[in-house]
Amino acid sequence: MLETPRLLLRRWREEDVAPLAAVNADPEVMRWIGDGSVRDEQRTRSGIEAVEHEWEAQGFGLFAVEIRSTGELAGFTGLSIPDFLPEVLPAVEAGWRLGRAHWGQGLATEAAAAAVRFGFEDRGLERIVSIAQVGNDASERIMVKLGMHPFGETVDPSCGRRVRVFGLFSDRYVTVTR
Repeated sequence: MLETPRLLLRRWREEDVAPLAAVNADPEVMRWIGDGSVRDEQRTRSGIEAVEHEWEAQGFGLFAVEIRSTGELAGFTGLSIPDFLPEVLPAVEAGWRLGRAHWGQGLATEAAAAAVRFGFEDRGLERIVSIAQVGNDASERIMVKLGMHPFGETVDPSCGRRVRVFGLFSDRYVTVTR
């Protein structure tokens, strides 16, 4: 579990399925994810189960992001293996997804910064990447705030959309955070 001034980043619970399914059912939230398809409760549950398996196998994964003051699930952030984009492997990706009610407040940046710190300081990762579809300017702004730099563009083979890959090496992270 990680804490930030406004957030609690924790492992998943059964009661997180419905609120995350609501986030995943919003077409505006999902606009920049894969082909833009929304996800139902069953697909959300399967995704959470996969995340929990990744935690067990890798020692990292996606955290449920909870608003500390209310206990509300805002979405997720954390680290995963970007298997959907084989050309960047081996790599660990920092990612995030919050419900629209939580946009524009700096929460995604706050959560993602905690996940990146966890990756470098607690898991000893050498490099962390983030991947955003071309046009997803909000995510790219977060990547820049995290100290990441663009590595290039490619096509996501799972959906045919262009993506930008940003990254940060651990030696640069130490410089950025001090």
